[in-house]
Amino acid sequence: MLNTTTLNTTTLDIAEARLGAAYSVEQHLRRHGASLCELLDTLDDPIGFAALCDLHAAFGQPIPDTDAVEAALRDIHSVLADQTPSSLDRIGRERGLPASGMTLWHGARVSELLARFPRAE
Repeated sequence: MLNTTTLNTTTLDIAEARLGAAYSVEQHLRRHGASLCELLDTLDDPIGFAALCDLHAAFGQPIPDTDAVEAALRDIHSVLADQTPSSLDRIGRERGLPASGMTLWHGARVSELLARFPRAE
């Protein structure tokens, strides 16, 4: 016999943990969003910039859509991970921006934030 109390508690625990993860993302964006925005704009990748816009939109709701937050983070992570060292070096030279360091730093932070999102089993 299925114990619905355990199922409901587990579901609520996951939902609560995902909201906590989304809150962490929101706090991160308040502190480092301008830098991430500058980087994504510099990389000139429409997917990354659109994902950042989606991320901001998810926090425009009374309760953020945790699936939208996670999906936007995954898109941003993919864009950052897909950058080649040579393109980052070129951007750094052309724009006087430490693109390599910024990409590594933001990529690591986005990875840490993604790891906070529990998955339903």
